[in-house]
Amino acid sequence: MKILNLAMANIRKSKSATVSLCIFILVATLLLNVGLMVVTQLNAFFDQKAEQLKDPHVTIVMDQTSYHSTHEDFLENYSGIKKTETEEIIHMNLANYKFGNGELTNSAVIFNADANRNIGPLKLIEKLNTSSSNDIYVPYSFKTDGGYELGDDFKITYQDKDFEYRVAGFFETTIMGTHNIGVMKFMLPKTSYQTLAEKLDYQSNELIISAVMKDRTKSSQLKNDFIQNVKKSQLEDTTYIFGLDIELVKNVNTLTINLIATILVAFSAIIVLVSLIVIKFRISNSIEDGMVNIGVLKSIGYTSRQIFTSILLQYIMIALSASVVGIALSYVLMPLFGNIISTISGLIWIQRFDMVVNIISIFFVTICVVVVTLLSAFRIRKILPVAALRGGVHTHSFRKNHIPLAKAKGGLHFLLATKSMLVNSKQNIMISLIVMALTFATVFSVVMYYNIASDKSAFVNLFGSEPANVYIAVKSDADIRNLISDIEQIDHVRKVNILDTIETNISGETVYTNVTDHYSQLENNVVYEGRQPKYENEIAISWVVSNRTNKGIGDTVDVEYGAETVSYLVTGLSQSVGNLGQISSLTMEGIQQLQSDYKGTTLYVYLDGVSNKEFIKNVQERYGNYIGETLDIDENIESQTGMYTAAVFAVMLLVLTITVLVVVMILYLVIKTMIIKRKKEFGVMKTIGYSTIQLMNQISISFLPVIFTGVTIGGVLGYFFTNPMLSVLLSSAGVKRMEFTINLPIILMLCVSILILAYCMSMLVSLKIKKISAYSLITE
Repeated sequence: MKILNLAMANIRKSKSATVSLCIFILVATLLLNVGLMVVTQLNAFFDQKAEQLKDPHVTIVMDQTSYHSTHEDFLENYSGIKKTETEEIIHMNLANYKFGNGELTNSAVIFNADANRNIGPLKLIEKLNTSSSNDIYVPYSFKTDGGYELGDDFKITYQDKDFEYRVAGFFETTIMGTHNIGVMKFMLPKTSYQTLAEKLDYQSNELIISAVMKDRTKSSQLKNDFIQNVKKSQLEDTTYIFGLDIELVKNVNTLTINLIATILVAFSAIIVLVSLIVIKFRISNSIEDGMVNIGVLKSIGYTSRQIFTSILLQYIMIALSASVVGIALSYVLMPLFGNIISTISGLIWIQRFDMVVNIISIFFVTICVVVVTLLSAFRIRKILPVAALRGGVHTHSFRKNHIPLAKAKGGLHFLLATKSMLVNSKQNIMISLIVMALTFATVFSVVMYYNIASDKSAFVNLFGSEPANVYIAVKSDADIRNLISDIEQIDHVRKVNILDTIETNISGETVYTNVTDHYSQLENNVVYEGRQPKYENEIAISWVVSNRTNKGIGDTVDVEYGAETVSYLVTGLSQSVGNLGQISSLTMEGIQQLQSDYKGTTLYVYLDGVSNKEFIKNVQERYGNYIGETLDIDENIESQTGMYTAAVFAVMLLVLTITVLVVVMILYLVIKTMIIKRKKEFGVMKTIGYSTIQLMNQISISFLPVIFTGVTIGGVLGYFFTNPMLSVLLSSAGVKRMEFTINLPIILMLCVSILILAYCMSMLVSLKIKKISAYSLITE
């Protein structure tokens, strides 16, 4: 009981320090708990949604004419399949519609909403009470990210025709519910579906094969095996087919969410570190300031163990209470992150209570506090009562005067500030470390936001996308070489490249392979080691493919396409977030080793001084007979990156807010402690003529070099190590070398802002000196 009373007395004695420490621990626990809950629950959340919605684990879309009974036999005899379902759909290969702040173009798969299906049935989460002949049901992401509400008009453009509908309901789906997978699912009532099917050409009427497996982790293998089986059964490679599996979709949809959660956990670790440094500072200060009290306690019978235990109990109580409040507040904050998860995944996030994660968060923070407290307070056991009663002074205690005022050159206020800085060296090291960590975290978050919201080029390049302006799909009967030559003659066209992406097979792995004439003409070089292929016998593979096949630069790999297999020499290793990093590159001559009549189907056009829409209109008027589809790449990227921008902005805002809060509280704590310790000194200085503003400036100037050092080191670390750290965080998604743009002026502006904030805060807290006077010191 005595120890508890002593611990409570210590807390009451330093209320402001206790409150500031509680806030640090609260914030650290809050961020840690949110991050851990998202990381641990996300995969299970996605799997549970797939189960709840009865969604397929594998989806294959193919043209009806290529489907026959042997494919049914293949699925019936395939091990691990629980059930399959086949139905007719309308497939719009490149459909255009408004989404978010721009126009989005990708594949659209349209189902008959009234058809009976056991796999992926229609389950509306919101719908209109009335029905009309032009109703359409759209994925939930159209509400969370696309900006649509019930009853809004929805226009979809395909093959230069506009089809207008009314949004009559939103539904959840895990397999084709977000645009970042390249295909979206829509549902039309039976009458509208049949009307649309009649208006479109027969090529848009396709089949969708859905399969549910006993083990969803085998879904990728089933998809690959089925596609390869279909291609091998065709005499010519004319079959249109593509597939999605639940593991691929889950990884794509959870990538950004996991990255944000990881950043929160890392930032919480920084805040925990700050808290530990503050605890170390507080305990050292309390021991020095309360040396006489320790001597008195020992003199009246308290043992070193009891005093030591009271300090330990004091910080355990603070850590536990603040952690519990932090856990409670994390559940208040989770709806914000739930909205981010819903925006990115197109699924409703339902937060559940997770006792295990909560206990881990509390235990981690508390054990860190206990360890630092033990190390910091251990010196109490060595303090003798006599020495403690003398204020800790033994036979002598003299420090060297590094800056004697009689001899040193410089302004008096500057010299006094420098002396103050040197005297409190341990405290200043603590402040520098804290500011350094916070500056690095702030630079990290600002760099991420800049590259996702402002200069998107490096972010887009991560997905392996080529930063051209216009995409043109060329019809199979057109002469693509003549078309390239003609388009290059159009005004404002800088260059035109063939760039196809086809599915090949390398050592049993489906690999998305880029094909072009000359990789040197592309503006996004995804190869980070070695080089892109130049000759027909060369290939570049991603490091993900390299790891899975155990092949590197200088080795040969067997590439299978259709019924042919050819060996190629690996000349480079590449990276990409797109397609889970499973990419490779072949030259046009290289792919012709596998298919001799291959000529390319896709053009990327680079423009200067003309709008994309104006160029698209012009090229369609001139060469519409040879062009299948066109796409405004810039507008598509703008529409697709909107959800990432909002998510990263929320994280950046959180990091900036906490940085400001921590800097303010640290300076408040340290300067207030300094004023209390030097109260007599400041009173004497005011008596001999120093004004309040002069003393305030002395304190502020003494902190500026310390803050400047921390800000400089943190800024330099942020400048040089943001990309390496992001590379580590995104390595599981296929990134090996990050090349985000590090905008030096923004970093400098950020660092200067932190310095100004620190100076203003130190001046504000130093106003307490105004109340100190010689009279008040005498009358106390």
